[in-house]
Amino acid sequence: MQGESGRSIILTGATGFLGAFLMAGLLERGYQVTVLGRPSGDIRLSDRLTRLTRWFNIDPGEKLAAIEADFSKKHLGLDDKAYGDLCADAGKIIHCASDTSFAERNRDRVMNTNVESLPSLLDFAADSRAEHLYYVSTAYACGRCDGICMETPVTARSFNNVYEESKAQAEEVIRRSCEDSGVPLSILRPSIVYGHSKTGKALKFNALYYCVKSISVIRDIFVNDLRQGGGKSGKWGFFLDDDGVLYLPLRIHLPNRGSVNLIPVDYFVETVLCIIEHSGTNEIYHITCGDPPDIMTLAEYSQRFLGVRGIRVLWNQSGKITDPNPAEELFERLFEPYRPYLSDNRIFDRSRTHGITHGVSAPPFTYEIFENCMAYAVACEWGKAAGLSG
Repeated sequence: MQGESGRSIILTGATGFLGAFLMAGLLERGYQVTVLGRPSGDIRLSDRLTRLTRWFNIDPGEKLAAIEADFSKKHLGLDDKAYGDLCADAGKIIHCASDTSFAERNRDRVMNTNVESLPSLLDFAADSRAEHLYYVSTAYACGRCDGICMETPVTARSFNNVYEESKAQAEEVIRRSCEDSGVPLSILRPSIVYGHSKTGKALKFNALYYCVKSISVIRDIFVNDLRQGGGKSGKWGFFLDDDGVLYLPLRIHLPNRGSVNLIPVDYFVETVLCIIEHSGTNEIYHITCGDPPDIMTLAEYSQRFLGVRGIRVLWNQSGKITDPNPAEELFERLFEPYRPYLSDNRIFDRSRTHGITHGVSAPPFTYEIFENCMAYAVACEWGKAAGLSG
């Protein structure tokens, strides 16, 4: 359906966490949104989007369309007529689809999704003479570095994981292609995104959630053991006090003091919408927190929410524990992929983003926000009971 000039959006990644909230924000703002994506098993893309709009309590009417596309194929896997029709009504394009795995064992899949699948999308942007391409990258495309990271193209060659590396490579591929084709480009770099700051709602429960969930699992293991006699737990100093609070001697060792750069998904969406509606061309924007909390604050929040005490954050150069107890051994394995983000010294320049948003920042990460988000995660069993699988 032909949209009003400047009000037609092609969106990828709408069934993911950021993309879904962004789709909802666009629809609520009155945009005509066409989603490019895939079915999931035998569930059509249109049905996946229907589930999501119901979850958001949105009736998109004629404002939402679904086109099943294959980014590994020429013309997005569409026939000539469908491709031509899509090009005629492209408007602005937001590329939000991404594989967010950090695991090295998934390198081929991550690189295929985040980098090697780009040519078909970039050809479409050029063929359609898109008004603007917005690429959702990550603030951590800057790689391993200390100090201030500017809103400029990536120069790093060393990264903490394949996800950071793939996003840095993708930025370069997209930037070169848009320069050649003349398609205006903006790169959007969010930091770690958690649920809605007011409702707590979320669609994905990794990063911050995964660390809290890990402590929750460890808590349950030792509470159950103590209630059954607790011989092994007592040996390591675990006990339940008179109020039923677990003393959990869990030392979290990190190599240096730093912060955890967190933003709520509603701030992400509002900032992206502001950029879409007010930005110039060929710009990079950090969508990050100007005053991020540290790991000690998050440890305090976690203890309060989970009903445990005894967690300590310690600093040493290696970031490793030499004599871990069983809880520490388990936590170390579970949270290892997120270690670089829990004591981060990277500071993200936000000058361009501040200029567009008139200085609006992410809300302070209070315990109330933390509690709302974690309570939602627990209520839907960390995503298992969200009703949006597939």
